[in-house]
Order: sequence, then C-alpha cells, then structure tokens
Amino acid sequence: MTHPREPALSTTRDRIAGALLGVHAGDSLGATLEFMTFDQVRAQYPDGLREIVGGGLFDWPAGHATDDTDLTRAVLLAYLSGEHDVVAAAGQRMLAWLDGHWPGRAPGDHPVDVGGATAKGLERFRSSGDWRQAGAGAGSAGNGSLMRCLPTALARARATPAERFQEAAAISAITHDDPRCVHACVAYTEIVVALLAGESPREAARAGLLAMQVARFGSPPEDGAAAVELAIGQGLDIDLVRAAATGDAGLAHGGTGYVLDSLALAVAALVDPRPAVDSLVDVTRLGGDTDTNGAIAGGLLGARDGTAAWPATWVSKLQFAAEFEEAADALVN
Repeated sequence: MTHPREPALSTTRDRIAGALLGVHAGDSLGATLEFMTFDQVRAQYPDGLREIVGGGLFDWPAGHATDDTDLTRAVLLAYLSGEHDVVAAAGQRMLAWLDGHWPGRAPGDHPVDVGGATAKGLERFRSSGDWRQAGAGAGSAGNGSLMRCLPTALARARATPAERFQEAAAISAITHDDPRCVHACVAYTEIVVALLAGESPREAARAGLLAMQVARFGSPPEDGAAAVELAIGQGLDIDLVRAAATGDAGLAHGGTGYVLDSLALAVAALVDPRPAVDSLVDVTRLGGDTDTNGAIAGGLLGARDGTAAWPATWVSKLQFAAEFEEAADALVN
C-alpha cells in the first residue's frame, strides 16, 4: 500500500492547508482528553479516540478551537494582514484574543484556557509594547509558543533562514522567552519549511537539527539550542506504537506541557511510517496536555501529507477549516 506521504501527491498549497488543518484537528481531537492520564484514556478509549467529539475539561463543542488553534490563528492573521511589524501585529492579536475581542467568539467572551506563561507574557507585552520586554521569563518552559509557531514557516518559507529564525524567536518571546521555547520554535519552523519543499520526514528533522547546530555555535550551553537538539534526537528514537501501547514515551516530564516533550512527540509522529490519523491518535492516547501535543504533531503531519491526511468527517467539524483553506491560497501566492 502506498503511504500518502509521497511528495508527488501534495502541492505546496496542499501542504500549507494540511498543516493548518492539522493543528486544528490535533487540537480538537486532543481537547476531549486534556489532562486525562494514560490509564484514564485507555479505560475510556481502548484503541484511542478516533473521532472529534468535543467535551473534555472545558466541555468544548466538537471541532471548536481551543487556545492552540486560536493563537495559531492570531499569528496567521498577523502575517496575512501585511503589516510591516509582524511580531507586534501578532502580539496585538493575541492580546485581542485574551481580552475577548476575537472574531469567532461573542464580544467579551474571554478564553477559558489561558496558560499561565501566556497570560503573564501578554500582560508584559501590553505594558511595554515590545517583545524584548515581554515574556514570562527564564524557567517558564511550557509549550504555549511552540503550539502557535507554524505560520512563520508557512509565510516565510522563501525567506532566508536568518529571517525566519528572528521572527520565530521574537514571536515566541512575546510570551515564552525561555531559550528552550525560543529555539524549539526555530527548529519546528525549519522542519516545516523542509516538509513544504517535499523533504522526507527524517530529512526535515535534520533541518531542525542543523538549525540548532547553527544556533549553538559559540553560544553558552544554557542558551537552549543543545537541549532542543537532544529533544529532536529523542523524538527520532521514540517508537510511537509501543509508547501508545504502554504509556511510556520515555519523556522525563510525562508529556504534561513541557516544550521539549511536546517537540519530541511531534518528531516521533512525523517519522512514524503510518498514516497521519493513526500517529495523531497515538500522540493523544498518551494523555497529559493532549490538545497542545496534538496540535503541534498535527501541524507536522499535515505539512508532510497535505490535506489528504485528514478525514472529511474531521474537517467538516473544525471551526476554522474554511478560513484555513482560504489562508493557504493567500500564503502560497
């Protein structure tokens, strides 16, 4: 059977749309299981959750965006706006989301799922208006900026790596300025750019590793690049099928929101030889921060396989599916 990852089956536009839909699909699939343990997921869904059904901790409607998709959309809209300072534009849109002034929600409908580092960083950005004076500070190494960094890769695929590095790092630092978060976003961006170009999953992962080798050249060990490099290597070694069967992915932090756990899981899903749906189901089967882990892995899987990765029954439920398809048209042009 031919696996759908073959480059000839996906155009660049299709991969862009697949990546955006993948973030949304992983978010909406995982929202049902958010913060459940592996044993709880296994008891309720022995083969994993394979449909987008909503519910979960916040009683989501099926296919509704959580913070993962909403903040990805905030960064995406900043790029589509054509504003000169895309970093500031992204920050302002994230603040609008935080304040309940967000298209797709009723006026004054504040988000219910705001991460602590995201809230702290955005309040600092509100006060300063400068990403360099924002962020939650070193030590806040959650996955809240990695979950939303995809649009930089999609919008800046033709830019120089240095330009992408700067934008990915700055947009992360609005909320998550810990070096591990910043460098994880840079590496993820480079992985996606390689996938858009039709590189194989392992070649794409090597693009992320190369970015970290460049980043840590002459830098102190605590700058985060070396840690991200190790996380990518860990992801390449994870057997996702075995991990989903046993609950042991070998992650020191249990997959509960640590940025490097989420990155490692996403890389493991990317190089898993099965169809994207099976990989994404197994990422969420592990429990923990399932919506964010699903969103991050889904972005890579969609960039790998294009829109064909996602069942029509899933896409039809996604709140912003039509908008993301239109965005893909705009980005490819």
